[in-house]
Amino acid sequence: MTYAASGVDIEAGDRLVDLIKPAVRRTHGQRVMGQHGAFAGMFRLDFNEQIFQRNYTDPVLVACTDGVGTKVKLAADLGILDTVGIDCVAMNVNDLIVQGAEPLFFLDYLGLHNQDPETTAQIVEGVARGCEIAGCALIGGECAEMPDIYAEGDFDIAGFAVGVVELHRAVDPVRARAGDILIGLASSGVHSNGYSLVRRIVDKRSLRLDRAYAALGDTPLGKILLEPTRIYAQPIVKLLRRYRVKRVVSAMAHITGGGLEGNLPRVLPDNLDAVIDTRTWEIPPIFTFLQSRGDVDTDEMYRVFNMGIGYVLAVRPSFADSVLRQLQRSGETARIIGKLAKGTGDVQLKGRS
Repeated sequence: MTYAASGVDIEAGDRLVDLIKPAVRRTHGQRVMGQHGAFAGMFRLDFNEQIFQRNYTDPVLVACTDGVGTKVKLAADLGILDTVGIDCVAMNVNDLIVQGAEPLFFLDYLGLHNQDPETTAQIVEGVARGCEIAGCALIGGECAEMPDIYAEGDFDIAGFAVGVVELHRAVDPVRARAGDILIGLASSGVHSNGYSLVRRIVDKRSLRLDRAYAALGDTPLGKILLEPTRIYAQPIVKLLRRYRVKRVVSAMAHITGGGLEGNLPRVLPDNLDAVIDTRTWEIPPIFTFLQSRGDVDTDEMYRVFNMGIGYVLAVRPSFADSVLRQLQRSGETARIIGKLAKGTGDVQLKGRS
């Protein structure tokens, strides 16, 4: 008996390490240490050389972990594997920057039925691309071949991100005040939450993933649903660096599972409500399409999906226009969507129909 006969191909794993080396190396800067394929990645937090200008006085490490959820099932069914890696990075770094942190490095975990190096390399290429967009290094990961756990063609991916923030620069929601302006950043679509409902709608309504529906334009439904989660890291980090003295951003939230109503209360003090006018942005067609085809109640849509807003900042009123312009110059579709008001830590969504 051999390991390969039981479903685990060591040689295939070794080939994968060689295949992904160029993609991983593209994410490395001067602070990454050690060799590709080592037992653990090494990252130098600080430098004395002035050229780097990233020395920290009172650094706080920030860490988080997340996956992509059942969006991977859709990717596996369609055979489109080069985007869920971007999703995995996004789901982590978008959480990380909520604390005001700069993403430093990322590690991924991939569990699959069997190791096909060329196929697996597509997934890891997506992870590397996500790290490039986020401005962090991919310093390690794991590919676990488990034929007894995953059915043929199935896989799962999760990640772990670490960032750093100066203690006095960390975003602390207790600074939020009534009157602070809420700025919303557009999502790129469904992102990586609610796919159990999405897949149920597709299945129950016999929707074809390879078909382009009139309500969605010329792009096939499956490709729209696999649009990667937008990564907000670099625009947010750039914005925060511009205000080294003034603390103009009082709170931030990554709008993931639970939507606006489920995520904004996580960063609000108990005496404030977020009052949002849903008429300030246009709901992306994919959400109205899913709602109509699945006969989903509007309240349920807002409880499950981001509905077009992927990230929210609360900023001081006198700086709102400036922050808005800076985010727009960074390529974000940003708009004022509401404000903070005295309340009980809830979200009030106005204008829903």
